[in-house]
Amino acid sequence: MTAPVTTDPELDETAADDGRPAARRYGLLAVALAVVVGLLLGYAGGLLTPTLTRPGEGSPEAGFARDMTTHHAQAVEMGLMAFQQGEDPEVRQIGGDIATGQQGEIGTMQTWLRSWKLDPTGDQAPMAWMPDGARSVKNGLMPGMATPEEMAKLRSAKGREFDLLFLQMMIKHHIGGVHMLDAVLKQGHDDDVLAVAQVMKNTQQTDLTNLVAAQKRLGGQP
Repeated sequence: MTAPVTTDPELDETAADDGRPAARRYGLLAVALAVVVGLLLGYAGGLLTPTLTRPGEGSPEAGFARDMTTHHAQAVEMGLMAFQQGEDPEVRQIGGDIATGQQGEIGTMQTWLRSWKLDPTGDQAPMAWMPDGARSVKNGLMPGMATPEEMAKLRSAKGREFDLLFLQMMIKHHIGGVHMLDAVLKQGHDDDVLAVAQVMKNTQQTDLTNLVAAQKRLGGQP
């Protein structure tokens, strides 16, 4: 989960320094450490889920936890790329926040599955837990997810081109994520899952506001 965007003075100073690549590496190590800490905190939070009436194999909660883990994993990868490769300080901040926040949420969801005595992956196709969910899967990808070709293009992009492409892809990614969150909020019954899903939705909507504002500021197209 991410907080509203704030600009990191250290990153701003780094952007004006000829030694920026070295400083950026140190910053990336800090974000990588934060991702690990977020994952551990996510696991700790997930352990608090009661096990007396746990969701079963075919439940919306289990399908959501598995599919959103996959969805989040791509967002974490994109966020780390933005923090490392982004030219704009706000883009780097947004990317770092998304990477650390969603890695923590992955930890929570994976801990749920273990506490429910379920495997991290199931036999169902992606989005099968949603009514008509299969229709939203395109070429094996869940709503908003980038194709391998789009991810390769993002990795090779530089400067302002990278910033605008990241913003465009992450906006699409978050819109797809909110669609999935709405579905589990309608179908789920586990109070802890519903509470976390609502927080995820609120956070992603805040992210979307920041992403769209940054895209507009940089002159990108919706």
